[in-house]
Amino acid sequence: MITILFENSDFLISLKPAGANFHSEKEAGFVVQVSEQTGISLFPVHRLDKMTSGLVIFAKSSEVAALFGKMFENREIEKYYLAISMRKPKKKQGWVKGDMASARRGDYKLLTTMENPAITQFISCALRTHERFFLIKPHTGKTHQIRVALKSLGSPIAGDDRYAQADEARKEARGYLHAYALRFHFNGEDFSFISSPDEGERFVSMECHTQLDNWSTPWELF
Repeated sequence: MITILFENSDFLISLKPAGANFHSEKEAGFVVQVSEQTGISLFPVHRLDKMTSGLVIFAKSSEVAALFGKMFENREIEKYYLAISMRKPKKKQGWVKGDMASARRGDYKLLTTMENPAITQFISCALRTHERFFLIKPHTGKTHQIRVALKSLGSPIAGDDRYAQADEARKEARGYLHAYALRFHFNGEDFSFISSPDEGERFVSMECHTQLDNWSTPWELF
C-alpha cells in the first residue's frame, strides 16, 4: 500500500519506496501503482530515481500539472533531500556548481564549465563511525544531480550502485537518498511537507533521528 500523505482537489503527495521504478518497466511502476490505488488518472510533475525514496507530487489534471511544471521551471518549489555517505566530504557545507554531461553506461559527470550549471547547496554532519549525513537543497533539477554532486565532494551516497564503489554499494540494503521536504505556494495557499525516511538501517538509527530533530524545518537552514 502506497502512503498518501496529503490530498486535495488539485494534487496529492505520496511517498515513494526505495527501490521502486518510477515508471513501468517489466512490472507496474510507482506512477501506475499510485494511480491504481487511488482510482485517479494522475500526472507526476517531477520524478525520483529508483533508489530514492520520499515525497512525490502528483497533479490530478493536465492543467494543474502544467502549473506545477511552470513552478519547477521558475524554481518556485523548494525541495530538500537527505543522504548518507561513508566518506567524509572535501568540505562540510557549501555549494556544488557546474555543468553536467553524459558519461558511460548512463552515468553523468560534473564539468568545470558553467553554461547551464547544476546548482546544489548542502550542509552535513557526522553520525556514527564513517557515516556522514547530508541535508541537501538542489536549486536546479538535473538528472542524477545530487548523486553526482556528492560524488564530486568525495562522498558518494551509500548504496548508490552507479556512483559509489560497487563492492561497498552491494553491501547496503538501499541507496541512502531520500526526498525529505517540499515547500511551495499554490493557488493562494502555502504548503509544506516533511517525511522522514523509514527504510534502511542507517536512516532509522537513533543518531539519524536525533539529528533530524535539528533539521525539522530545513527551509530555515539555507
